[in-house]
Amino acid sequence: MLGLMQDWPLLIHKIIDFAGVQHGAQEVVSRSVEGPIQRVTYRDLRGRALKVAQRLSRDGIKLGDRVATLAWNTARHLEVWYGITGVGAIYHTVNPRLFPEQIAWIVNHAADRVLFTDLTFLPILEGLADKLPSIERFIVLTDSAHMPATRLRNAVAYEDWLAEADGDFAWAEFDENTAAGLCYTSGTTGNPKGVLYSHRSNVLHSLISTGLDALPLAPSTSCMPVVPLFHANSWGLAFSCPMKGAKMVMPGAKLDGASVFELLETEKVDFSAAVPTVWLMLLAYLQKEQKTLSTLKVVVIGGSACPPEMIRAFEQDYGVEVRHAWGMTEMSPIGSVGYIKPAARAESYEDVLKLKSKQGFAPFGVEMKIVDDSDKALPWDGKTFGRLKVAGPAVAKAYFKGEGGDILDANGFFDTGDVATIDANGYMQITDRAKDVIKSGGEWISSIDIENFAVGHPDVAEAAVIGVPHHKWDERPLLVIVPKEGRKPTPQDLFEFLKPKIAKWWMPDDMQIVAEIPHTATGKINKLKLREAFKDYKLPAA
Repeated sequence: MLGLMQDWPLLIHKIIDFAGVQHGAQEVVSRSVEGPIQRVTYRDLRGRALKVAQRLSRDGIKLGDRVATLAWNTARHLEVWYGITGVGAIYHTVNPRLFPEQIAWIVNHAADRVLFTDLTFLPILEGLADKLPSIERFIVLTDSAHMPATRLRNAVAYEDWLAEADGDFAWAEFDENTAAGLCYTSGTTGNPKGVLYSHRSNVLHSLISTGLDALPLAPSTSCMPVVPLFHANSWGLAFSCPMKGAKMVMPGAKLDGASVFELLETEKVDFSAAVPTVWLMLLAYLQKEQKTLSTLKVVVIGGSACPPEMIRAFEQDYGVEVRHAWGMTEMSPIGSVGYIKPAARAESYEDVLKLKSKQGFAPFGVEMKIVDDSDKALPWDGKTFGRLKVAGPAVAKAYFKGEGGDILDANGFFDTGDVATIDANGYMQITDRAKDVIKSGGEWISSIDIENFAVGHPDVAEAAVIGVPHHKWDERPLLVIVPKEGRKPTPQDLFEFLKPKIAKWWMPDDMQIVAEIPHTATGKINKLKLREAFKDYKLPAA
């Protein structure tokens, strides 16, 4: 016997319809690429998204077509997303931090028909235009007053293009499993692979990831999604903020400490989300200018491991709760959030800090397990390392166009490529990427743990650890650091600092100082490039 409930498809346009009706006066504030702060309401944004859908339909964009966006976090970018999905087309977010050749490759692989772009990226696109044969039209997210001369094919100012629609348009209706968004992974080896989100997965992910124990959003929230829309749906905030009626503060292209601080204060932001590099810049600005944060209450930090000293600085110096989070493009992307369960709140702050330094526990809708190399499930004891696998309604089951073949195991779990522990309370901690783990004498060493402790040294701005060959132990850790301005730490300084914090056999065999540590397009440490830079390095003992 089946239930007798309505078949109400989970379609993305229902989110912006809800926001426009129930939270119509709520603001979406943007720092525009042109400079001025711009304000629209959810009611306005819904109306403009309908015009986008109408205009795309008039241009022949239909169900299943891919439409690219190369843009910063602004209301225009957001309304374009809702307009694209409203006709059944697929928004394809292009990461501008990729190399131009990679941008061309993914646009061609996606076979995008239209590309929306901010003014910032016109020089990149003009250099690539001849290599993008599928693009029929470039739409520049600006008005006629700021529209520059360009040789891009059929280029038009967004506001002029939009003015040709009146918004008298009905959203298309289709199955909730219809593809909605396409985001390519930022892998450091091989070509990126496309993750194809559905309407259903995006809506469910927003329901899964919001709540007091995850991303705390409500109509009373002023949220600043610093994490870009081109990083896996801005961690879902493009959908979850309107779904919850939260105010959105879109920072545009200016992500330096001073600019982020200005918007946090002027727009009374109480919740924000970003990668550690953004928060490092903000903390450096606060410390240098001796500023305080008057409204910010919670920050979610993900994308790469958050050093414990950053958590301590936010919480003890500025009164801001930090929630460490983890996820992947393939997971839409939230996989876990570091909310502290009631049983742990009576512990000392140092014990709580250790828990906060983990990546948190999985919300309902995400299943996790750790396994050994033979796929045998390993215990949740907080000590046993294993390959982390996940399953859920917002987890990919295949890559776009079948790239990579079958990506699920026999039980339908996706191998994240991470090595992790999970403790008895469900808190998961990433210890390494499987390809980056250091194997010394048959045992595993966590490079991430060493990096996090090293960044706690007062002379260290950034740290990375890689394995280098050793004649006896197979590999040994090498610590690579970027010192703070004017500081010159020695290996002895660092090793004495690390001695009480890590196992003796984890201690790096040497330290090297560099001016800069390479990063991927999503801000993570690029261990592949780092290993390449030190491929001829020999340990002192060797």
